[in-house]
Amino acid sequence: MTAIVSEIFDIRYGHSLELNGLVQTSLDNGIAFISRKAGDNGISAYVEAVDDLEPAKAGEISCALSGNGVLTTCLQERPFYTGYHVAILRPKQTMSKAEILFYCLCIKSNRYRYSYGRQANKTLGRLIVPSPNELPEWVNSSNLEPFEDAKSAISAGMPETAPHEIWSDFRYDEIFDIERGKGPRKATLTSHGATPFISSTDSNNGLTGYTSEKPRHSGNVITVNRNGSVGEAFYQPIPFSSTEDVHVFKPKFDMNKYIGIFLATLIRQEKYRFNYGRKWGLGRMNESIIRLPVTTDGQPDWDFMERYVKALPYSVSL
Repeated sequence: MTAIVSEIFDIRYGHSLELNGLVQTSLDNGIAFISRKAGDNGISAYVEAVDDLEPAKAGEISCALSGNGVLTTCLQERPFYTGYHVAILRPKQTMSKAEILFYCLCIKSNRYRYSYGRQANKTLGRLIVPSPNELPEWVNSSNLEPFEDAKSAISAGMPETAPHEIWSDFRYDEIFDIERGKGPRKATLTSHGATPFISSTDSNNGLTGYTSEKPRHSGNVITVNRNGSVGEAFYQPIPFSSTEDVHVFKPKFDMNKYIGIFLATLIRQEKYRFNYGRKWGLGRMNESIIRLPVTTDGQPDWDFMERYVKALPYSVSL
């Protein structure tokens, strides 16, 4: 038995605010600002309260109606404002958190209908979803508790921005041995196998699929795209294979996943230099510069990088 979204939820347009007209603040003191972005639960920033404008209530749902994140549908667990083309949904009857999350997934699964700029403004309410009395049994039997502390930090005490006083430039080949990716052709991949296959994509940590072949690269390295989504960088914790469009950065120092994630983030900031078909080849990578926090003797401050990442929200989930 099925229903349509408007039979289960009251739907209204959001606040249609512009972020550049708001005062941004910290997560602890601010109200979430929801845009049409696809990730981060739709949250673009945290802002100060707007006079005489009541935020949407915690427990309501945001749904992007257009843009690259169209039909990104998220349960918001704290009060929020929205930008343009974001709808707010409120269940017409009491629902468990698991049921709300299930419907968020059902709505989002229709996003393929809205490619090439088609908006969901007029059609959101007519999307077909399961009826509340026909939900699968596993919905309410699912255990959500393992995710309750996902946003926690491993350690506390570090500020939200890196306050390191001294930063210095290093060539990539001073801290990495860089080699071209090795592995089977992407066309030969199947759904079988246990070896991760990394390609030049910009998402999912570069993971495209799995192969039954043995890994060609060791873990605890960083992969950087030289072609395709040039400059995307990801920390790879376990052995893998990859396309030749990915270069593998093997550390010349004692790296762990926290330092790897810190460095991958810095490397990713350089991708703007290689848009419009300009590749980041092996020679150019070796000569490229990365700016790192350093100790008083001018060496990379690996300890600071590790402590900083451990203090970030969600680091407990790494």
